[in-house]
Amino acid sequence: MADTAVTSDDQPDRTTAGTTATSSTAAAAGSTQDRPDAVRSPGSPGDPLVVLSGVQKHFGPLHVLRDIDLTIHRGEVVVLIGPSGSGKSTLCRTINRLETIDSGSITIDGRELPAEGRELARLRADVGMVFQSFNLFAHKTVLENVTLGPIKSKGVKSSQAKEKATQLLERVGVANQAGKLPAQLSGGQQQRVAIARALAMDPKVMLFDEPTSALDPEMINEVLDVMVSLAREGMTMLVVTHEMGFARRAAHRVVFMDAGQVVEQADPETFFTAPRSERARDFLSKILTH
Repeated sequence: MADTAVTSDDQPDRTTAGTTATSSTAAAAGSTQDRPDAVRSPGSPGDPLVVLSGVQKHFGPLHVLRDIDLTIHRGEVVVLIGPSGSGKSTLCRTINRLETIDSGSITIDGRELPAEGRELARLRADVGMVFQSFNLFAHKTVLENVTLGPIKSKGVKSSQAKEKATQLLERVGVANQAGKLPAQLSGGQQQRVAIARALAMDPKVMLFDEPTSALDPEMINEVLDVMVSLAREGMTMLVVTHEMGFARRAAHRVVFMDAGQVVEQADPETFFTAPRSERARDFLSKILTH
């Protein structure tokens, strides 16, 4: 079970808003229309799949989510960015109830997220989650990690689960590691196994909570490449990340959070070249000019 302790993303933000972004910030962001490598899935996103309405969340006296309204459409890639402490990871974790909410509602494919029990377990099976720290079973092989969920939770036959797991491991580029234990893999390989494990449950939506933050720099691209491939194939995704290149390349929509609130949201070209809020301009000026 994933650790539900408060992460660094949920600590109070101590960044002070400074001057607004300069024109060099917009130039650093670039235009999606000028980038031949943009890989967003073809066509417009479909009907609402995940809907958060009036969501409130406290950790003691700390108000980490403030009246969040957010809709993620089927086939849409939404990238959630913002300073540390803005509530990004907490928001992501509420969608499969790894974090409870104080008030408001969350629905997935038209069904409200249950509080507990078998209904919650069934609904969680529709929501794939990839964490910062892999969360693989250390005593099981790569193949066993991927087959465990479908066999135990969905009653899939072992032979069918193994066949599908092998295909998924091939898809994420680690099929040759199937017989190894997680400790024998690099961080990037482990994270790709974690993605395959989530996909094995046939989720309707994939949640990524800073999936590259624990990786060495040279391993980041191998994970992002898999995520870009999923985006191209039309997987519905909510991605919490500091990788602005991925946001520009793969997102349909960028959502900027600060102090537990959604400050603004827009398509990548608009957000990175002409952000509306002073807070977003200040944030971009600091991360895109260094």
